[in-house]
Amino acid sequence: MKVVKFGGSSLADAAHVEKVVQIVQEDPDRQVIVTSAPGKRFSGDIKVTDLLIKYANATLAHDQSPKYVDDIFSRYQEIGNAFHVPATVLQDIKAKLVALPTQTYPNDDYLMAAFKAHGERLNAELFAACLTQAGTKARFVDPKEAGILLSDDPNQASVLEETYDNLNHFTVGNEKLVFPGFFGFTKNGQIATFARGGSDITGSILARGLGASLYENFTDVDAIFAANPKIVDDPEPITKMTFREMRELSYAGFSVFNDEAIIPAIQGQVPINVKNTNHPDLPGTLIVPEKDVTTKKPVTGIAGSNRFAALYLHRYLLNKQVGFTLKILQILYKYGVSYEHMPSGIDDLTIIFDRNQLDNDTIHKMCADINNTLHPDTLEWIDDYAIIMVVGEGMRAKIGTIENIIRPLADHGIAVHMINQGASRISIMLGTRESDADNAVRYIYQHFFSKAKLTI
Repeated sequence: MKVVKFGGSSLADAAHVEKVVQIVQEDPDRQVIVTSAPGKRFSGDIKVTDLLIKYANATLAHDQSPKYVDDIFSRYQEIGNAFHVPATVLQDIKAKLVALPTQTYPNDDYLMAAFKAHGERLNAELFAACLTQAGTKARFVDPKEAGILLSDDPNQASVLEETYDNLNHFTVGNEKLVFPGFFGFTKNGQIATFARGGSDITGSILARGLGASLYENFTDVDAIFAANPKIVDDPEPITKMTFREMRELSYAGFSVFNDEAIIPAIQGQVPINVKNTNHPDLPGTLIVPEKDVTTKKPVTGIAGSNRFAALYLHRYLLNKQVGFTLKILQILYKYGVSYEHMPSGIDDLTIIFDRNQLDNDTIHKMCADINNTLHPDTLEWIDDYAIIMVVGEGMRAKIGTIENIIRPLADHGIAVHMINQGASRISIMLGTRESDADNAVRYIYQHFFSKAKLTI
């Protein structure tokens, strides 16, 4: 049995849904389908989830205009009419949209979560009807029925372990089951959503909980590439990679998954196949446990992210100062800030942060506290900071990989501010200036994958 997830771009309109129906019908093992909300149909279009957010904000502002329901419903109506789904299905979808503002929510955050979740919820109901109309028996499965339980955090929830016990007792049967992605229910019966990559997370949870043989994730790309195609022209596709490699690369900017989305599948050791809805016959990229990969190259992929910032401290004999790092961590805790990495030397310490969790006021106060508490000789905040991840299972057996990564950067005058190799020895992390990040990816890629001369 396979769990199959389709993204919003794959379900944007009736023409796209027709392709998805054919993909599901082509393989009898594709029994569990996870749907996203309808995405953009064309450049400049708006996703249904964004329309629902507007609807939620209008409700909070006591704006009762029917245009929000009409705009959202028209997206589902276009798909439903093309498949000649029963009028009762479309009526139910509209009734649920109309009823959203009339429900009781614990607070505004839960209201927002419920509105957002209905993009997936209604699309799953509609897609099950479309499949049935196309001759394939299917039914909608509400996450509450399946026992998908989430933490009491309405818009950044995490799955509870009880979910897997519930899914283990859930019967799949012979019909196709259509689950909405992105949300589940708290123990109090309230809708809660995941923060990022919500439908990917749902697919991953179901793959583990239902004991799937494969988790197919259909997107709008042919495969995962060894580098970002927006940075490197025509990069090599990755045919097979390990869970660990995918996690490392996702952390540094691979956009197919965020780094948390595939954890349930990893825990269940369920292989993941990333495929293109528009070219479903292509093999895509297979993500598997480490034991199932034989490495041929030292480097599998290179990724870079500019979302980081760094705090640099210098103080003579820092390594002799007992409790120095503890005091820093206490200050970070005071401001509710987590750090990503903390490379250090005998007199120096660099703390690397995800810039998205910090505003300028927090940075100013935090730095002032560190300065007043620890009295460093130098304290510098660096906004122009990026991290490059060079990842490959083959690094463990290859001597000189770090030299081969650094050499092309040195040859082109790109300074490296930090080097860190994880204990697993499958990744090397570099800190560079943000303005150098894209070129760093290009030069490293050229060294390991291409002998052609790059144009920068």
